[in-house]
Amino acid sequence: MKKLLIVVDYQKDFVDGALGFPHAKDLDEGIAAKIREYHAMGEEGQVIFTMDTHDRHYMDSQEGKNLPVPHCLDGEDGWQLYGTVAGAKGETDLVFSKPTFGSLELGEYLRQHKDEYESVEFVGVVTNICVISNVVMVKAAMPEVPQIVDSSLVAGFDEKLHEEALDVMESIHVRVKR
Repeated sequence: MKKLLIVVDYQKDFVDGALGFPHAKDLDEGIAAKIREYHAMGEEGQVIFTMDTHDRHYMDSQEGKNLPVPHCLDGEDGWQLYGTVAGAKGETDLVFSKPTFGSLELGEYLRQHKDEYESVEFVGVVTNICVISNVVMVKAAMPEVPQIVDSSLVAGFDEKLHEEALDVMESIHVRVKR
């Protein structure tokens, strides 16, 4: 049985780019250390990254109409992982690109591999949008596998929504380390 770390959308555009916010930068070293911790577990640890990924038609999408800020455009600088986290990514880490908040592909992958995991831990941004969306996807895919959110390694641009999202995750039986 493996322990899984999911790094949600820790990309340049969410840290210091189009949708960046100051607290996101503070997560860099901690998330990188957490990645190294999971890598040090060898075969007993696994790291998966989700990558918000949009194309040139973003503004025509439902999200683009509600959040008219082009970001994480596939292959551009803002789409890349940020800072120390980018250097901590291992060659065998899985990456799931996603066109919206939650990754259906990640959920399906984990549903098919649910018997391999003893726990899933989440870090990354934005707590009240993409983090919570992927937590719900994973909870649906693997309802009996314990999930953990390290509140010191997730952030949102709105502190009230960040805290409310943590509360909602606790209400669906996710362990929030505070």
